[in-house]
Amino acid sequence: MKFFKNLMVVLFWLLLSYINGSLVATFFRHQTFYEDPRYILFIHMVINDSIMLTVTITLFLLSYIFYRINVSFCCFIILIAVFTTRNTPLNLASMAIERYIAICEPLRHTQICTVRRTYIVIGMIWFICAAPEITDLFVTLATESMSYFHGSVSCLRQNVFKDPILAQKRLVFDVIYLSCVFLTLVFTYLRILFVARALSTDKMSAKRARKTILLHGAQLAMCMLSYISPSVEIVLNLIFPGRAVEIRFANYLIVYLLPRLLSPIIYGVRDKKFRTYLKIYFLCNRCRVNVKMMVAPANRDDE
Repeated sequence: MKFFKNLMVVLFWLLLSYINGSLVATFFRHQTFYEDPRYILFIHMVINDSIMLTVTITLFLLSYIFYRINVSFCCFIILIAVFTTRNTPLNLASMAIERYIAICEPLRHTQICTVRRTYIVIGMIWFICAAPEITDLFVTLATESMSYFHGSVSCLRQNVFKDPILAQKRLVFDVIYLSCVFLTLVFTYLRILFVARALSTDKMSAKRARKTILLHGAQLAMCMLSYISPSVEIVLNLIFPGRAVEIRFANYLIVYLLPRLLSPIIYGVRDKKFRTYLKIYFLCNRCRVNVKMMVAPANRDDE
């Protein structure tokens, strides 16, 4: 059973890695994408989610194989996992704002949403997400001896960054952080809705933008589960004692893996422009495989 769970997680990761890799390859093959802020933000989220999945699956497998790992390595891998997990909601909010400007301020869109400003926004996203977590590391370095970092621990965030003040700080930051993202999504959705009703033209674009923001909202709701999942795990362990491994596996599957399926669906499948180029990418790869299969027998015959 344990082997089956690990195999399932690895297969899921391989599938998502292949999909995300195809999206990234399609993005960089066509200049029209990396000159568009909308797709730059999208591909940043895809790359961010790929890093997050790789790190968390590594941690998931290590926890099953070794149970306890080195504290220093655990600190590093947890910080990367937290950075990338926190990036996703802010990236969703940025994408919603870009769609809001495109629909509600179309004449100013090219002036406001430039490529340079998009990269600045991405840098700000990483800074906002990393700064609070780096303080956890500094506090731990100040309060724990160096021998602590040479020991081993069950690699969970609360086991590594143990100071009670840090837990309270995380709670405050989570509330502020998620409230701002949620309000941003609600504001942009309502503004696009009102503009679509007021204008008789381009209603189809406004309708697509509303659906996109709704999907962002659904993805955000699933991402928000990661902030309450530790408390839910504690409650479930009290209700179902002796089922800690099964609860942890289900939590990881629902909270971390499933939300990452929505990113390829929102743009990789729904977006007409991206879908067209994605088909070309797959067709080209298929043609290359067929050519190699045809060339290989010919080479053998020549020999």
